[in-house]
Order: sequence, then structure tokens, then C-alpha cells
Amino acid sequence: MMYGELGASRTRRTVTATARLLRALHLDGMLLSGLVAVSCFGMFILYSAAGDNTVLWLNQLARLGIGFAVMIALAQVPDHFLRMLAPAGYALGLLLLAVVAVAGDVGKGAQRWLDLGFMRFQPSEILKLGVPMMCAWYLHQRPLPPSLRDVAIVLVTVLVPVVLIAEQPDLGTALLVAAAGLIVLVMGGLPWTYLLGGAAVLGATVPLVWRFLLHDYQRQRVLTLLDPQSDALGAGYHIIQSQIAIGSGGVFGKGWTNGSQAQL
Repeated sequence: MMYGELGASRTRRTVTATARLLRALHLDGMLLSGLVAVSCFGMFILYSAAGDNTVLWLNQLARLGIGFAVMIALAQVPDHFLRMLAPAGYALGLLLLAVVAVAGDVGKGAQRWLDLGFMRFQPSEILKLGVPMMCAWYLHQRPLPPSLRDVAIVLVTVLVPVVLIAEQPDLGTALLVAAAGLIVLVMGGLPWTYLLGGAAVLGATVPLVWRFLLHDYQRQRVLTLLDPQSDALGAGYHIIQSQIAIGSGGVFGKGWTNGSQAQL
């Protein structure tokens, strides 16, 4: 009985100390636990899929370490300071996107990069954070749920960088940036009537987007997704391999490090 009480007491002290540490580092315990669990599971699966390629696994582990270090560092920055930087970050991102459109570095048929000599980077990555921060900055001092006027202003704030990114062309990043901005509206209490109306408008514009806005390779990706056998050794190859892996592994798979398709 005494040993059980001592163990419970140690556990309580450990939990209390952990909670204090998380508060001191301004970290959310539940969110951090989820990130750690997902990261560990991902590394576990990557090791199985990589086979003998331990360099790939170690490189990913290093990236995870850098990511968590940056997360902890940013968590120490006061909220009001980040809010103050939001307009400047958004404006810088738009300026760099304009520079890319005029004098960006072209690679694989897309003009997405800026070449600084010692490095190449995509300014669109700045807007993945810049857009939601700018939307939150605008809505911060306004009553929620947002009015129709505020919704329109936020949508324009999101649409401008999305159009510039889509023109590069980089439809995937454009959709991510759009989603990041729209999530701020949803979290701000956007009425369901607005959401349903927006979904209806988007659905109605799909034929126009397909016909006039999408590039040929983007249409081909959609068609390949629906029918991967149409280009089995090209664009549809990975989809087909995924189907084979699921079909051969069944519900429980072939076992750790025994996946056949991952070793091709």
C-alpha cells in the first residue's frame, strides 16, 4: 500500500512539473502531445518504408528536430508582437510574389522561385503564415461573427495572393493559402448561411475553372486521379502502387519493414 502511494505521489509530482514546464515555455500540452505522437508514428512508418536508406530517415529526423526547435522559439514570442508583424509580413509576401512574377527563377516549367545566389526559395511559403495572420489581425478588433463587409475584405485579402500563386503556376500552394485564410473566417464564427452560399458559388464555378483557368497538366492530374490506368507508368504510377500495397497488405499489412511496394 505504501509503495503504491509513493508511486502515485511521484506521478503527481512529475505531471505537475511537466505542466509547469509547458506553461513556462508557453506550449499547449494537448497540441504538443498530438504533434509528438504523429511525428513518432511518421518516423516509425518512414523507417519501414525506407528499407536500407537510413540517410533518408536521419535527414527527416533532423528536419523534425529543427521544426520543433523553431516551434518552441516562436512560442516565446508575445502574441501582440506577432500581431504587430502580421501586416508587414503579408505586405512583404505580396511584394516578393510580384517580384517572382516579373523576374522569378524558372524551374520545371514554373516561375515560383527567387534566386538570391546562395539560396533559392519560394515566397509563396511566406503567405502560408502571412495570410491567416493578416486575416486574424483584421478581425481582431472587430465584432464577431464578422459582418458581410468584413467577410468581403478578408476574402479579398486571401484572393490577391492566391491568384498570384496560382499564376506561377502552383495550384497546390494556392489552395493551401486559400484554406488557411478561410479557416480564420470559420473560426471567427462565420454564419452557416455564408458557408453554404460560398460552397454553392464554388460548385457553380467549377466548370469555368476547369475550362478557362486550369493548365493542361492540372487537368491531366485530375483525370489521372479518376483513372490512373490511363497513364499507368507515368502520372498514375504512384496511385496504382498504393492500390497494390493496400490490396496485398490487407487490413493489418505485411508487417514492419516487409512492405513490398515500398522497396521497389
